[in-house]
Amino acid sequence: MMLERYMELALREAEKAFDKDEVPVGCVIVDSNGSVVGRGFNQVEMLKDATAHAEMIALTSAMSTMQSKYLSDCTLVVTLEPCPMCAGAIVLAKVGRVVFGSYDAKLGAAGTAVNLLENQKLTHRADVVGGIMEQRTTGLLKDFFAKKRAAQNGR
Repeated sequence: MMLERYMELALREAEKAFDKDEVPVGCVIVDSNGSVVGRGFNQVEMLKDATAHAEMIALTSAMSTMQSKYLSDCTLVVTLEPCPMCAGAIVLAKVGRVVFGSYDAKLGAAGTAVNLLENQKLTHRADVVGGIMEQRTTGLLKDFFAKKRAAQNGR
């Protein structure tokens, strides 16, 4: 599996969020054949829903496509390290592998702030790969927050 190819698709989802003034996080879920079975981008502000993270939307989409609540043969590719809520959903869906771009020092639940995805006490552990295309994923986040700060400062 070419991780960069799928991260490009996740970045396209993140750009949709950016264009809608949402924190630019995008996610795709790929099955064992390399087909995209789910995708999503942050829609927290649009939907006024704190749980409308890219991963949650992509998980719902993938489970519908796969007609299964478990995604053990799938890889979730997301531009930002999953938060605890999303990591919990990933564990419950038994996603086989998680690939992310940017590390999240404050909320990262794939090992940076806490590690829920590889926790031996939980019922499922995912294989985790971080830092894929990190410069691009972090750049998009930095651009977004710079734009927000400029708007708040009237520039």
